Amino acid sequence: MQKQTFYTFLFILMFTAFSFAQDRKTDTIDAQSVNVVKPYTPTISDAFKIKEIPILNEDDNLKKQVVKYNIFSIPVASTFTPAKGKAAEVDKQKQQKLYDNYASLGVGSYTSILGELYINHELIRGENVGGSFSHHSSQGGIDDVLLDDSFSKTGLSAYFSKALRDYDWKVETAYERNTFNWYGLPQPFFNEANSGGIDPAHTFNNLSVNGTLNFSDAVVNSASVLFRRFSDDRGSAENRFVAKSGFDIPISGESIASELKIYFLKGGFDNDFFGSQELKYGNVNVGLKSAYQLEQDDLTVDLGANLVYLNDTEGGKNKFYIYPNIMASYRLVSDVVIAYASITGDLVQNTYSDFSDANPFVSPTLNIAPTDQTYNASIGMKGKLSNAVSYNVNGSYLDEKVKPLFKANSVVTGATQDYQNGNSFGIIYDDVRTFSVLGQLSFDINRNINLIMQGEYFSYKLTTQAEAWNLPDLKASAILNAQIDENWFAGASLFFTGERKDEFRVDGTLLPMEPVTVTLDSFLDANLHVGYRINQQLSVFGKVNNIFNNDYQNWSNFPVQGIQVLGGATYQFDF
Repeated sequence: MQKQTFYTFLFILMFTAFSFAQDRKTDTIDAQSVNVVKPYTPTISDAFKIKEIPILNEDDNLKKQVVKYNIFSIPVASTFTPAKGKAAEVDKQKQQKLYDNYASLGVGSYTSILGELYINHELIRGENVGGSFSHHSSQGGIDDVLLDDSFSKTGLSAYFSKALRDYDWKVETAYERNTFNWYGLPQPFFNEANSGGIDPAHTFNNLSVNGTLNFSDAVVNSASVLFRRFSDDRGSAENRFVAKSGFDIPISGESIASELKIYFLKGGFDNDFFGSQELKYGNVNVGLKSAYQLEQDDLTVDLGANLVYLNDTEGGKNKFYIYPNIMASYRLVSDVVIAYASITGDLVQNTYSDFSDANPFVSPTLNIAPTDQTYNASIGMKGKLSNAVSYNVNGSYLDEKVKPLFKANSVVTGATQDYQNGNSFGIIYDDVRTFSVLGQLSFDINRNINLIMQGEYFSYKLTTQAEAWNLPDLKASAILNAQIDENWFAGASLFFTGERKDEFRVDGTLLPMEPVTVTLDSFLDANLHVGYRINQQLSVFGKVNNIFNNDYQNWSNFPVQGIQVLGGATYQFDF
C-alpha cells in the first residue's frame, strides 16, 4: 500500500509540472508603450535601532575567578654529579710579630739626645705591669743668644692593670723633671756686658698618681681619680685633685648619660712679679653634666646642660654656673654629607702646670683664675668625597670671660730676679670673643699612605686689651705618613703660624717709657723623618727638623734652633 501511494503521488506531481510548462510556452506579450511620469528616486527605510543604553554589572564582569589547583611532587632520580670546586690560592704574607716592649735612642746636632723605653709584661691572664722612661735634651747653641739656651725633659712612669669579666682597673704613677732657661733677653737692650750675672735656669717637678675604673654593664660606667703635685725650684707649689664618674640615669625606660666631676686646686708663689707680696690661689668646683640623646632616622640630637658650682677658697666667693650642652648631627647624604652643630660651655680651671706646658718660659709669679666659657657655638659639615678622601668644614663662635693671654714681662730696672729682664712671660686676663673657621682634608691614598691637611682662621674681639697677645690669626698644618715597602717608612710635616702681637715695656725708670707693640713674623716649620726596618726587632731612623733653617721666634725674643739633624735606632723585644 505504501508503494502504491508513493507511485500515485509521483504521477500527479509529474503531470502538474508538465501542464505548467506547456502553458508558459504558449504565452505571448503584446506590444505596449510605457509613459514615465517622474525620475526614479530610491529611498532607504529607517532601520530598527535600540534606543536604550544597556546597564552592565562591571563587578560581575571583572570578578576574578578562583582557581584551585594542586601540585603533585613526584621525586625523580638524578644521576647528575656536580664537579667539586677548588678554592683559589691566596698569597699569604708572613704575620708580623708584635712585641710588648721597645727601646729607642738617638743623637743629633746641638748635642741633642733622645731616648725612650717602654715595658709591658703580663703577669697572668688579665694582669699587666709596666712602665716607661723618656728623655729629650739639648745643649743649645742658638746663634746670637746671650744666655744658656739648653733644655732637658725627663719622665718616668709605672703602672699596674687588671681586667676582669665585668670591669677593669688601672693604677699609674709618674714623675717628670723639666729644665728650661729664660734665655730670651731683648736685644740690643741687653748685651754681653750687662747680661753676665743672670742665671736663667728654671726647673719644674711634676709628681702624679691616678687610677681608672671601667664597668662593662652597670649604671656607673667609669670612675677616675687624679692627684698631682707640681712645683719648681723658685718656691712655687701646686696641688690638684680631680675625681670623675660617668653614669647613666634611667628615666621611663630611657637613660641620660651623665658625668659628675669634683675639682680641688690649691697653690701659691713666693712673690709676685715685683716681689711685693705672696700670691695664693685655691678653688673647689663641683660639676654635673648630662645629656639625653634623641634619634630619628638620620637625625641625632643630644639635649643637656652642664651645672657647675665654684667655691673660691682664697677669695671667699661662691658662684653657680649653668651652661648649655647641646649637640646635633644629620646625615644629608649617607656618609657623604653630614651636617652637625653644637652649643656647649664649661668652667675651665687654669693651673700653673698647664701654663708651663703651653709656655715653658713663664715666670713663677702668675695670677691663677678659672675661665668662664659662657658658650661655644659651632656649625659644620663633614663626610667623604670618596673612599679615599674625607673632609670637615667648621665655623665657631666662642665667648670667654677671664681668658688667659701670655704677655711678655717688662724689663725691671735694677732687677733682683733672673726673670725680670724681659725674658719671661706672665698671664693677663680679658673677656675675649673668638670667631674661627676651620677646614680639614684627609687622604687615605692607600692603606700605607695617609695625608692630613688643616687650616684655621681666627678673629678676636677683646674688651680691655689692645691686642690678642700671642694669639695667631692663622694656623695651618700638613702631616704625611707613608709605609713605602716592607722595610722603608717615612713621614713629613709642615706647620704654619701666622703673625702674633706682643709688647715691650720697661719699668722702674724715673722717666716712664711708652710700651712698644712688637709684631712676631709668621713662620713655616718643615720636618722630615725616614726609617728602615733591618729585621722584625731592629730598625734605624733619621730626622731633620726646621729643614729651611728658619730663625723664627715662637715667643717674643726666643729664637728657635736652626736645622736639626738626629739619627738613631729602635729595638723591640719580649722577655
